[in-house]
Amino acid sequence: MGDMESEEIMWKQIYTRLNSQKSVNKSDQTQHDITIQQVDGGFFEKFGSLFREHAEMAKTKEQEEKREVAEKAAEITPKEGDEEDNDETTLPVIAESEAEDSAASASDSDSETEKDKGDLIAAAFNIDELYTEILYIIIHNVGCNVEVSQNALFSYAQDAFRIPNDKHRKLMEEAESKADPELMINVEVIEAKELRSKDSNGLSDPFVTLYLASNSSHRYNTSVKSMTLNPIWEEHFALPITDKSIDDSLCLEVWDFDPAETVKEKLGKIFDVKGVKGMRKLVKEIAVTATTGQHVNELIGRANIPLNTIPASGMTMWYSLDKKNKVTRQGIVKVRVSFSSGKNNQVAQQEHRHMRRIILLHELELSKVAPHWWCGNFTYQGQQLLDQHIAQSGLTQTEVELCAYSVYAGVHQNHPLSFTLFSKSLEKLVKPLQTETICEEEVKLFWEATKKLLPSCFSIIRKIRKKGTTEKAVMKQVIEVLKILNYIGILEPRNIELFPSNLYPWVTFHGDGPNCDILGTLSDAVSQGANDWLNHLIENNRKPDESELARLQNLIQLIQLVRSDLQKAIEFYDKLFIDLVKFQYAKCLYIFYQAKIATLCEPEVREICKSLKKLHYIGYSYTSAPTNSDPEEDPLSEGTSLFEVYLAVQRFVTLGQGLCPADYDTFHIKNFHQWFHGGVAQWLDIAVYKALIRIEKAVELDQLVHVDTNLKYSSSAVDALTIFYQVKTFWQQLNWPDVEGCYTFIAKIIDDICRCCVFYADKMAARVDGMGDSQDVYEKKFEVTNEWCLAINNIDYVRETLEPFTRDLGMEDVLKKLADIKSPVEADRCRNTLNNVISNAIDTVRNKIIELLEIVANKMGPSMKRLLIEGAELGSQGCNTIDRLMMYVDTNLSTLHRELNDENFNRILEIVWDLLSEILNEIIQTNLEKRRPPPFFAKLRETLNLMLGSFKNPDDCSNCDALRRTEQILKINGLETADLIHQAYIEMANIFDKSKETPYGEISFRCRFQGDSLQIEVINARNLFAMDSNGASDSFVRIHLFPEHKFIGVDKPKTKTHNKTLFPLYDETFTIDLNPEQASIEDGLILFSVKDKDMLGYNNQYIGEAFLKFKDIPRTESSLSSLPQVKKWLCRPTTTETNVLKALETRQGDKQAKDFLRKYKQRMGS
Repeated sequence: MGDMESEEIMWKQIYTRLNSQKSVNKSDQTQHDITIQQVDGGFFEKFGSLFREHAEMAKTKEQEEKREVAEKAAEITPKEGDEEDNDETTLPVIAESEAEDSAASASDSDSETEKDKGDLIAAAFNIDELYTEILYIIIHNVGCNVEVSQNALFSYAQDAFRIPNDKHRKLMEEAESKADPELMINVEVIEAKELRSKDSNGLSDPFVTLYLASNSSHRYNTSVKSMTLNPIWEEHFALPITDKSIDDSLCLEVWDFDPAETVKEKLGKIFDVKGVKGMRKLVKEIAVTATTGQHVNELIGRANIPLNTIPASGMTMWYSLDKKNKVTRQGIVKVRVSFSSGKNNQVAQQEHRHMRRIILLHELELSKVAPHWWCGNFTYQGQQLLDQHIAQSGLTQTEVELCAYSVYAGVHQNHPLSFTLFSKSLEKLVKPLQTETICEEEVKLFWEATKKLLPSCFSIIRKIRKKGTTEKAVMKQVIEVLKILNYIGILEPRNIELFPSNLYPWVTFHGDGPNCDILGTLSDAVSQGANDWLNHLIENNRKPDESELARLQNLIQLIQLVRSDLQKAIEFYDKLFIDLVKFQYAKCLYIFYQAKIATLCEPEVREICKSLKKLHYIGYSYTSAPTNSDPEEDPLSEGTSLFEVYLAVQRFVTLGQGLCPADYDTFHIKNFHQWFHGGVAQWLDIAVYKALIRIEKAVELDQLVHVDTNLKYSSSAVDALTIFYQVKTFWQQLNWPDVEGCYTFIAKIIDDICRCCVFYADKMAARVDGMGDSQDVYEKKFEVTNEWCLAINNIDYVRETLEPFTRDLGMEDVLKKLADIKSPVEADRCRNTLNNVISNAIDTVRNKIIELLEIVANKMGPSMKRLLIEGAELGSQGCNTIDRLMMYVDTNLSTLHRELNDENFNRILEIVWDLLSEILNEIIQTNLEKRRPPPFFAKLRETLNLMLGSFKNPDDCSNCDALRRTEQILKINGLETADLIHQAYIEMANIFDKSKETPYGEISFRCRFQGDSLQIEVINARNLFAMDSNGASDSFVRIHLFPEHKFIGVDKPKTKTHNKTLFPLYDETFTIDLNPEQASIEDGLILFSVKDKDMLGYNNQYIGEAFLKFKDIPRTESSLSSLPQVKKWLCRPTTTETNVLKALETRQGDKQAKDFLRKYKQRMGS
């Protein structure tokens, strides 16, 4: 785990360093960087760092745009409680020509052509009759409206109706000759509050009496509301008045009803009495009833309303109730008062509609108000005429609102009015229409008007992006239009053709009946508006240059503009559409755009991806970099733009996942990556060739110096890793969504990077070949150079990045997803495949490193061999040779230790040990053949040990088995023959000690040192090998002391012979006197040789032998019999393949060696 973490840290450090060293800013680049990039025109930078920077810039730009749009939307979105600016004095006024243009624009919004003002009046109503009616209304003015004089109204009406003076006078006479109108005053008694209590229970039973002051005998009463001080009546009354009643007053009296009750019944209320005052009232009532037997209603309070204070449009007011001799208020009462006449309702409505239309057209013509600005504010003259007509015609508020809605919808077709006007009107009409309080004719009128209004509403939705209007104004219009659509949707129109195909050719409705689908048409309008805008963009952004690059740039720009439009839709309008009409505006837009973008982009991208395959590369192998058959032409000049399109579409698709999570899987665009599959595959094919070209150039340009004082690698390693880094960056930016395709590409990238690593290793090895060799008149030698070390480090540095690189590609995540989609078995198979590719590449590169290390060591070999031989030949006389050997080894190993990393230094040490072992074996073998004396080998061993002492850590030498074996061979061959023979006995003793049960039997004995005397008790033998034909042996034991040349003159005791037995009991003790030197020999041995005696005594046969080492013999004063028995298995020599015996065999001219070997082999063959 530690290694993985260290590799991860290393890889991150590489990336950080590359980011700082490989800046795409030309001013920060070194000449080396520029030269390297010129090899392939900055291929990897374009698709790596620059590609990422473009992506980040685009993302940042989108985020900034989103922030700006959100801030702007927050500024212009109306807050709750904001009041509409309906002050007509602030309305913008346009010139006549502008008005005509606006009208033309309005008529463009799918509306019918309206007739001109004069035609409308003449066709709909007799102008003279209507004008006479207007004059009649002015003459019989009702209410308190006194802002405009009667003459001013006559003048206004004459201008509005365009009546000549002579005709005006004639029609005036007709109006004046008409009888006075039959006027009524309509009173609605709504409620009262805070009434004074008149009953003993603290409450009252109030009712209202109303009458005209001029006719007090004609009274009207409301119902009685029992036991309350805050009664609600909501009762209507109509009182006839005359034209002369202008100075009359309406009287309102609130009374407390006193029911006819007996004294007994009144006494029953005693428990309901409230307070002292209540008791006093009850007693008074009982007294009156008992005295007179009558009941009298009690006045609570009264109010007077002068008729000349009531406006023609009526009013709703609270009035104080007063009472004679009472200073305080007795309560308040709320009433609604208005005028009306007995005129036919249908005629009155028809008159009002045409009158309102004429006045509106007149005022629009005079004011020159801009389209969509007029919101219902007439001049004083116009408003007073309308109010008088309403009052004198007896029209209700609903009827007036319906007339106004119908008129405004008609005028709106030619002169667009404010949509606020219609939304407010609909707000008032929805409830009456839902409750069916409007007659069928009026309902029909409403829907006809609505059909005229709707085209302009959907035109606003379609042209929501139209320039020339402030965004705040557009948003206000959209809000009001959505309110209108919401109100119409609430009314649930059925069997009404609201959207005829001739006015709405873009509607996709395919139902059997009439189309009254508000939300469906809204969706079509949104899509059609987006389609119109998109077509406009395509036409206006089309460039005459039809190259692939230009087409890609067009696509990028188009996607950016569409995304901006979506962002604006989200921030500006989506919440409005959802809140007001339960319609997901941004989602509808996205669904339309994704289909359009897919249609536009897919064929272009696929075609361009195919065109990338026009590349034809020739020549490729690990030893020769590929060459482009047409190097003058860069076939991927449009490549960057192609993948910018990919990123743009990718961000667009990501936006769709958030906007349309439920519908996302049905979108064709979600598989957009498939369009680019060929392009990515071809890019990777090209990338590996470009990489090999750049690697070869990087190695060629490498000065083989450290890129940094703290780093042990040179520029080509950084250049190679830059390629890997840029490829990784490109892949991460792609963020390929398809798991199987992702695996395919990752597998290819890994395979290609591994090939590049191997290629780099080969090129780097070739780059340093021949460096370090030198020759003078005396010798030819090799010195380890920094260049060699850097080459090794470079290759190892690149190798180390392979595994972290694959992790950064997201290999494991892809394999986990593959296991979910396919199966864990399939994922494991893929994992093993990739791991094998990586492992093989790592092993290949590691072997290349080892090969280079071996080359370095082998180049050092001849010099070390020559110096070793000279040192062995000259011995102490060749002290200069020894110094030169020490210096040579020390210099080279110091360079290796300083320049190589620890792992590679340890590797080359092992290789040097093995090489040194081979050199020594060769020297040994050669000189053994030459029968060089032991001193030669001893000196050679001494020289070797001096050389090993020059290493930084001599203990490391002991870890090399081959060198240890070679040193042992030198030691053996450096011994004199007597010492070598003793070494053979020591080896035999060691071998015999490890032996288990043998067929030759077992011997028991005791030994001790007493002073310098050696006492030996031979006790017995068991299971001896039968040497005679009778199945027994005639055995005896001979005792020898070794090394033999140090015990010359010492007795070799022998036991008595025990005949015909395999279990002899010797039971003999021998004392051998030694001098102190002999007694203290550390590697001394006792040999117990058991033999079978020949009957003549001339040819004793060898049974077996056992050894006891001096170091295992106790030195004690205790008696020998008190010591434990020592039992040893009897053994025989079995091999001559030991190093000691081989060394003895090489001494053919040495009689002592020849005798020993002869006897040794005899014992083997016994």
